[in-house]
Amino acid sequence: MALLHTLGLRAAACEVRHESPCKVIPCFWRGKYFSSGREPAENQVTPMLRHLVYKIKATGPITVAEYMKEVLTNPAKGYYVYRDMLGEKGDFITSPEISQIFGELLGIWFISEWMATGKNAAFQLVELGPGRGTLSGDILRVFSQLGSVLKNCDISIHLVEVSEKLSEIQALTLTEEKVPLERNPGSPAYMKGVTKSGIPISWYRHLQDVPKGYSFYLAHEFFDVLPVHKFQKTPQGWREVFIDVDPQASDKLRFVLAPCVTPAEVFIQSDETRDHVEVCPEAGVIIQELSQRIALTGGAALIADYGHDGTKTDTFRGFCGHKLHDVLIAPGTADLTADVDFSYLRRMAEGKVASLGPIKQQTFLKNMGIDVRLKVLADKSDEPSRQQLLQGYDMLMNPKKMGERFHFFALLPHQRLHGGSHPMNACQSKPSPSPVAGFGELAWR
Repeated sequence: MALLHTLGLRAAACEVRHESPCKVIPCFWRGKYFSSGREPAENQVTPMLRHLVYKIKATGPITVAEYMKEVLTNPAKGYYVYRDMLGEKGDFITSPEISQIFGELLGIWFISEWMATGKNAAFQLVELGPGRGTLSGDILRVFSQLGSVLKNCDISIHLVEVSEKLSEIQALTLTEEKVPLERNPGSPAYMKGVTKSGIPISWYRHLQDVPKGYSFYLAHEFFDVLPVHKFQKTPQGWREVFIDVDPQASDKLRFVLAPCVTPAEVFIQSDETRDHVEVCPEAGVIIQELSQRIALTGGAALIADYGHDGTKTDTFRGFCGHKLHDVLIAPGTADLTADVDFSYLRRMAEGKVASLGPIKQQTFLKNMGIDVRLKVLADKSDEPSRQQLLQGYDMLMNPKKMGERFHFFALLPHQRLHGGSHPMNACQSKPSPSPVAGFGELAWR
């Protein structure tokens, strides 16, 4: 996942008051425990745990954001960097791995938006954190099937991925192996190739490296793994949650509360009513970048993730082998995640673009015609394949599974919703206002 440089300064907490941090760290950090997907587990002394213990003993307790960043993307030991964690044999499974229909409907969404905004002569499809490439593959299949609609459009694919392991898997999924990939580790586009359908494809480590231009951006289960700062309301005011070495066991970690104000507190809303909040500055930076790009050159961003609209509190948890895992046990062996606060993403767009959602996945997919697509596929399938389709449909749509927990959120130019034309391309025909697919009934024009 493309993690931007965090704004979360590690809090030797009383630095804010210009006091020496070494006066307070040894004696005033207070232990505090949260839910965090905790299940009984035997502590395993992993290389990442040893690294974190040395780090904390040398410089003091670290923020939850720094912990997540180290555990997930440390260049030497990070969970995402060299591991294939997806699928039945991995630690979690995503919607594209559950059913091909999911990616097909998202492909329809992008074509619908391209048509609604005037059929621009070219567009970039940019996916943030593309997993195994399954989702892009399903979208590209739709693009090929609707080639007559897109025949005069110049399309390119741009993947933002920091994991060497996953980028290689994506290349196997999306390109013909007989066509050699162009590799240039020192270049912003560190890998280039051509998809099976002949579309140019490039890989980047950071969103900022992707060329600016009329683009459709996709972030599926991307924002939920960006580092969050956690805060607890106390009688003394907001206090940030840190991670420290347990004084009772040198090979165990524990949560503690900072003794006083830390710099990241600036991200908490002044009218916040919850007693525990999680904020993700890196998500804000990415949303601001997406908003600036969309406002300048057009296009749209579709974000799909576990999340809430500013209502949840403690959602930080781990997953290992498809089961909840204590976030402080055996770091580096499990995925870490926190639900996306869509109200925060909306604020970070700062009015530069319009936003839609979040709406429940069940509603979005139903609006996109999942029932019609399911029937078409089921009628053409044998019994085992039909049962697999129905099981996938149930996983995606059942309110007790992913149907109500997963949400969709979109960023679009203001003129998309108000019918104004965008003065960026003389070949682009004037769009007319129409419902945005998924957030209303699908409308073809």
